[in-house]
Amino acid sequence: MRNNVDTLANPLTAVRNLGILAHVDAGKTTVTERFLYATGTTHKRGEVHDGTTVTDFDPQERDRGITIFAAAVSCAWDGHRINLIDTPGHVDFADEVERSLRVLDGAIAVFDAVAGVEPQSESVWRQADRHGVPRIAFVNKLDRAGADLDTAVESIRRRLHPAPLVAQLPIGREDGFTGVVDLLRMRALVWADDGAAAEESPVPQALRDEAELRRRRLEEAVAELHPTALEEFCARGTLSARTLAAALRDLTRTGEGVVVLCGSAYRNRGIEPLLDAVVAYLPSPLDVPPVRGTHDGTERERAADATEPLAALAFKVSATATGRLTYLRLYSGTIRKGDTVLDAGTRRTERIGRILRVRADRHAELEQATAGDIVAVVGLKSARAGTTLCAPAAPLLLEPPSVADPVVSVAVEARRSTDTDRLATALARLAEEDPSLVVRTDPETGQTLLSGMGELHLEVAVEKVRRSQGLDITVGRPRVACRETVVRGVSGLVFRHVKQDGGAGQFAHVVLDVASLEAEGDRAATGFVFRSTVVGGRVPQEYVRAVEAGCRDALAEGPLGGHPVTGLSVTLTDGATHSKDSSEMAFRTAGRFALREAMRVGVMGLLEPVADVTVTVPAEAVGGVLGDLAARRGRVSDSVARGGSVVVTATVPLAELFGYATRLRSRTQGRGTFTARPAGYVRAPGAVG
Repeated sequence: MRNNVDTLANPLTAVRNLGILAHVDAGKTTVTERFLYATGTTHKRGEVHDGTTVTDFDPQERDRGITIFAAAVSCAWDGHRINLIDTPGHVDFADEVERSLRVLDGAIAVFDAVAGVEPQSESVWRQADRHGVPRIAFVNKLDRAGADLDTAVESIRRRLHPAPLVAQLPIGREDGFTGVVDLLRMRALVWADDGAAAEESPVPQALRDEAELRRRRLEEAVAELHPTALEEFCARGTLSARTLAAALRDLTRTGEGVVVLCGSAYRNRGIEPLLDAVVAYLPSPLDVPPVRGTHDGTERERAADATEPLAALAFKVSATATGRLTYLRLYSGTIRKGDTVLDAGTRRTERIGRILRVRADRHAELEQATAGDIVAVVGLKSARAGTTLCAPAAPLLLEPPSVADPVVSVAVEARRSTDTDRLATALARLAEEDPSLVVRTDPETGQTLLSGMGELHLEVAVEKVRRSQGLDITVGRPRVACRETVVRGVSGLVFRHVKQDGGAGQFAHVVLDVASLEAEGDRAATGFVFRSTVVGGRVPQEYVRAVEAGCRDALAEGPLGGHPVTGLSVTLTDGATHSKDSSEMAFRTAGRFALREAMRVGVMGLLEPVADVTVTVPAEAVGGVLGDLAARRGRVSDSVARGGSVVVTATVPLAELFGYATRLRSRTQGRGTFTARPAGYVRAPGAVG
């Protein structure tokens, strides 16, 4: 164990805020558990299959054996404070990953040494790309049958397109995996079977040639990407360990390369070098650009400095036995118990009750927290995920995390009418904690609809309400969130809005062309485009903007089934005004009714959401699985043999995937698995009106 001192008084250079990202079952939670064990934060190694992990503390996570809710922990390693968020790997909880990535400075991407890059691995990698989060890669499960570091690295290169910089060589294969060769320092690290600390020794003679060859490849790859390393490589023909480490740090932080390490988290092999890599290569809060925000329309920056005015972003809210916890990332300034802070969005003040250093469901009270910290606070009444908290004297509004549109809905109601109000309160609190859940009332049926990112997402949400509130709830069959689009538009549609009922009247005259946007490959086009070709000032610019706003209002409900409308363009080609009766309100109303009329007289089509599905099944069951996918209107795009299994990739309508997990298990005697991720919309067969 390293010098794991408390680093609260240390400078920001000794802080690392990172997340662990991966496909479901790649070993994220086990890596987190080994971090806590190696740093002395826990004294017993938790196991996912035993339900004894620190971060998967929710009863549903332990029952299902997967991470559902992002959990924050804090530990110390080699004089550094590491704030770590264990994120979910299932696609239904990608919004949790999105909110976490918004506040992180770095990440560890975990890959299965047998499967390599899996679908959700690719999704979270792209999410990290969007946020500009530097990463290091950890190829896990090298002790499994069929594990191969080179194959996994090649899949990273081919599917994720970074430059993988492999810094270790495994010692032994599969069950015989015992350690790694550190290619920077050219030393061997071997772990005993009991999971004790690594024993350092010279590189085994049998691996010396291979290690030297791989060290040379690493030097060449780094020299191609890093100017300083290239100068030394050209001058000396080699790179010193110091230069190589500095270049790896620079390439990681710029995103030009990704350092690749390997091990077996379950057997506690490779964890200490991974912690060393976190400290050596991932950025501190001082290494990332100052946070940007706005105030009164002006963009401003705040440096990561405890003496600057406070700027913090709430990224998670949860109700616990200790009260309502709001998780904050402090970008600048300091907060103390009892401080008054400003909610920059609502312009209301809140009071900080308590400040907690979080370790999943356990907490340690702090007197204060400073820039660079990730903490939870108690006492905030109205803060939500995405809320900016700042100093009242220096307001600043930070960009909140994006929230994906829900794709699946279920009707929920309490079995006893006396529980209706309790259910409404519980659902409102649920949506408050998870912004990707939406609660609304169906205007036609009066039913309460709960919408989310997938079937599992909704199952977990409903079960959470049942357990926490003790409510008996009935749930209707899931329904997908369809969209409507224009199949054949109209040109030159004329609409006049005239209203005269005493006093000032309303007059607006508009002429619209409505057309379908060009399809994106085999997926339907989405979005809305508005333009104006009016000349001669016949419609002033402020009225053009009002027409656009009215058209956007009309997109809320389509004529086929009241679904939102997407995938169309509207062009304002002509119009007329009245000297007294024209106004922005009149033209907004005209735009709304004109587009509704255009959709009524044109040809509309229904769009249904589809998902990219990856199914892994035994080779002998692949025929039945392919037949079942075809029956579900799935289009198979690829089929690859991997060992004794076959990996099938297909695009399937989301509505056809309800209950698919049970069906797949029955067809494969429980040996088949699948993952799905939303992939846009396609035209529903026969749905035209």
